[in-house]
Amino acid sequence: MGTIWWILIVIVALIGGVFIGFFAARKYMENYLEENPPINEEMLRMMMMQMGQKPSQKKINQMMRQMNRVSDKQKK
Repeated sequence: MGTIWWILIVIVALIGGVFIGFFAARKYMENYLEENPPINEEMLRMMMMQMGQKPSQKKINQMMRQMNRVSDKQKK
């Protein structure tokens, strides 16, 4: 009877650890991406220049607004 309880405790602890680990990792990544956005204006400017386009500040601002709009929709 004692070994059955140990097995149940181990299984419950394992399941609890998986859930806690998943949500902790998710929260960490959300905070990381919010503090360090994957693309900023300089990166966008370099990408446009590599594609052969001459980026104007107006065009870069439009693209950044569009990307922020999309990311805000995904958060909701």
